[in-house]
Amino acid sequence: MEQKDQNIHRCRKCLTRDMAGQEEYFRSLREYIANLDEDIKAPAALYEDRLSVCKQCELLLDGMCRSCGCYVELRAAVAERSCPWNKWKALKSGTAESRQ
Repeated sequence: MEQKDQNIHRCRKCLTRDMAGQEEYFRSLREYIANLDEDIKAPAALYEDRLSVCKQCELLLDGMCRSCGCYVELRAAVAERSCPWNKWKALKSGTAESRQ
């Protein structure tokens, strides 16, 4: 699902971190995720698992979920968030898994 438009390489099924030429545009999103409080942030392994599900989803478009309009990287970064289509679940605070 890649598209070239006036020498700009776009990947429709990519996360924002994978979009060539858009690094500066999405820098603040990545900084926000990196600076989330540890007590609300999803563990790194869970975050990557969630993103791998999103990358396979037919609703992903330019790093955004077409169902709810969120940037999937931000939604996946918060432990207590869930996929609006139940493709991955929220991690409730205080669970044994919450601090991997």
